Amino acid sequence: MTTPDPYTQAYVSHDAQRLGVHLYPDPGDPAAPAVVIWPAMGVPARYYRSLAGHLAGHGLLVAVADLRGTGSSRPLPSRRSRYGLAELTGDVGAVLRDLSGRHAGRPLLLLGHSLGGQVALLHQALHRPGPPSGGSRSTVDKSTVDKSTVEPPTDGSTVDPPPDGSTVDGIVLVAVGLPYFRRYPPRRALAVLPYTQGIAAVAAVLRVWPGWGFGGRQARGVIRDWAYTARRGRYPRLGGTDPAAALARTGTPVLAVTVDGDRYTPPATTDHLLGLLGAAPVTRERYRQAEAGAPLDHFAWVRASAPLAARIARFAASLPGTAGGTAAVSGPADQPRTDRATRSTTAFQASGWSGSAGQST
Repeated sequence: MTTPDPYTQAYVSHDAQRLGVHLYPDPGDPAAPAVVIWPAMGVPARYYRSLAGHLAGHGLLVAVADLRGTGSSRPLPSRRSRYGLAELTGDVGAVLRDLSGRHAGRPLLLLGHSLGGQVALLHQALHRPGPPSGGSRSTVDKSTVDKSTVEPPTDGSTVDPPPDGSTVDGIVLVAVGLPYFRRYPPRRALAVLPYTQGIAAVAAVLRVWPGWGFGGRQARGVIRDWAYTARRGRYPRLGGTDPAAALARTGTPVLAVTVDGDRYTPPATTDHLLGLLGAAPVTRERYRQAEAGAPLDHFAWVRASAPLAARIARFAASLPGTAGGTAAVSGPADQPRTDRATRSTTAFQASGWSGSAGQST
């Protein structure tokens, strides 16, 4: 007997793409936080059913988006596909706009895994969404917004009027880092650089990455931009904009979680990515195998995510944009609250943490 899917399949049309989105049932509290999950490279949205179920069990309104060309999104990558990170980042805004009615009046969280976390951060940086409101949202006719009062950016990013239905109050990054080869242990770094650049070379020659043992089938532009970050330790210009200044300006609260056993994204790669954020308050946490009660790695944490979902729910409840800083999030109350601190440069130096190096998605 086939078990029915716990979600409704929806689609968002954008930029000649049909982006698949899994919509989980409304928990019933109109003020409870909403979360949109962005998967790792080549990982379909359905892989996150367990995580979505745990988050919903804590009272969150959950959606999971398939990245462009993955899972239920169409078309699949081909030699005609020319998109890269800039377009994946634009897809985030398109999905949030489409879901704005569903999210109205709720604090909004983006939860990204690996490449999905990078895309979520880049969306927040490059599209200049308004700051957290400090209270509940209301729908505003955008025609009434005086755009002349919005200060234009100096870094080439775009400015969205704050009441556009897609204001993000917090970002959760799980197993997310910048795969700069110099941030891996020396012996592994010698393997990471040729491996990532070799994949990029194959994708350039074939005009598509076939997914041979890594990342699933991908557009050559996605692989090109990913390999650039591995080689240079920073993002390439995206849509004519240098993301560095935009990331440094981003002030959205971030919960960044590294995972035991993660060969693809060891803590130093997460440190490197978070080092690009100049203004955001960042909470650093570690998800350990002892807490999960199961073996963990870059992907396995998703299927052992019940304790982590509780942490994420507490983070959501503490965000600006919730009533009094506390949202109506249900769940176990006897679990210890993890200490949270505003990021400083020294706080990122995870002395004593160990991790095997690999190739990040």
